[in-house]
Amino acid sequence: MVFYLAVAVVFICAPLALGSASAAETLRIGVQKTGTLGWELAIIKARGLDKKADLDLKVAELASPEAGKIALIGGSVDMILSDLLWVARERSLGAHLLFKPYSSALGALMVPAGSPIRDLADLKNRKLAVAGGPLDKSWLLLRALARRANIDLKGEAEIIYGAPALLYEKAASGEADASLNFWNFCVALEARGFKRLIGMDEVERRLGAKEPVALVGYVFDESLAQKSPAALARFFAIAAEVRDSLVHSEVEWATLAPRIGVSDPVQLALYRRTYADGVPRRSIDAEAADARALYRILAEIGGADLVGPAQDLDAAIYYRPPQDN
Repeated sequence: MVFYLAVAVVFICAPLALGSASAAETLRIGVQKTGTLGWELAIIKARGLDKKADLDLKVAELASPEAGKIALIGGSVDMILSDLLWVARERSLGAHLLFKPYSSALGALMVPAGSPIRDLADLKNRKLAVAGGPLDKSWLLLRALARRANIDLKGEAEIIYGAPALLYEKAASGEADASLNFWNFCVALEARGFKRLIGMDEVERRLGAKEPVALVGYVFDESLAQKSPAALARFFAIAAEVRDSLVHSEVEWATLAPRIGVSDPVQLALYRRTYADGVPRRSIDAEAADARALYRILAEIGGADLVGPAQDLDAAIYYRPPQDN
């Protein structure tokens, strides 16, 4: 039996910083308050990098990944972070979305320390919390791996979909037998004694990927890329500057600690290491090759219910700046 938790969207139409009203270009970005993009935007604001880049960044705070998808398709925001597989599916159905790799850091299937669950088969008739909704990339990949062992997780487990922060609380309070959540919430659960039943990096490897794949990326419409390529270039430049700082600076993480809600330096170091490991460093072509392999497996195993009508990954899904074309 599947339960859908209500998805709420709370828009905060407050620019992170306002540059010159006549010169600054507006970019509306949908973020989750607890997500890494929110952390990065906070640093951009603190440094005034948006002003320097002549950008007026307006942030819409979203309650869940599903809310972000709704906001983007509905035109309420220009950009979100989302799943490559969702973007591919939307493109196959006629949407004109583009994807720019953001992170290969994925979560894991977490269970309490004393859980009797030892493998995917043990999830039968158990309550499984899934962050991000029915089309989330980790959920789709986990289902694909389970099907290789003739396990139908969607049909045999009791699924709860919801926002990552909410499902973290449900897992921590014992309201779910297992939890598939984003990497930062998995780190927080580990600090509470939870253990990883299987990490999504291992799921990808078992499904044929040679290296971790950036399945999370910036997502925006082709019209934005055509209309505002310079604004996009400036945004991605300051975003990359902040990401590089987070990879190399302990000071930045100490500043972020109150926002993340972490005081333990060991746990904070784990956040930093996982974040840094997820920063894409491969070429678009290398990313696309592994992503295409995963996509084909999903298309074969899950069919149109998972990936839409397209049987192969659309090569045009990846954003390539004008100078790279």
